[in-house]
Amino acid sequence: MKITVETSVTAPIAKVWAAYTTPTNIKQWNTPSNDWHTTKATVDLREGGAFSSRMEAKDGSFGFDFEGIYTKLITRELIEYRMSDGREATVAFSNKSNDVNVRVTFDAETQNSEEMQRGGWQAILDNFKRHVEA
Repeated sequence: MKITVETSVTAPIAKVWAAYTTPTNIKQWNTPSNDWHTTKATVDLREGGAFSSRMEAKDGSFGFDFEGIYTKLITRELIEYRMSDGREATVAFSNKSNDVNVRVTFDAETQNSEEMQRGGWQAILDNFKRHVEA
């Protein structure tokens, strides 16, 4: 099953793309809530390149690595990747006058409900929007 989340960001496409693909930016927005943070991020932005980010609860109770390989890239338009568990995801950027629509579609995992997964990924995307527009 695939799940899709999306947002519209009021910013130039170059700024939106850079915020989504650079480690310094990723560490600032890649969290579903204020009690989490991303402590490190790496990006090798090319087809076959790897990415990784470490997300941790601020109280130290839990953490995990989110990592994978980029399978297709079209600068400022599309990112496709395969996560370390084999699931796939697509991030599409659509430039519309003063806004950029960012749509993320990903294969659901089996441990958490569809609703929980959608909510978590949407919360992260909402943080991304706030970061870029700030």
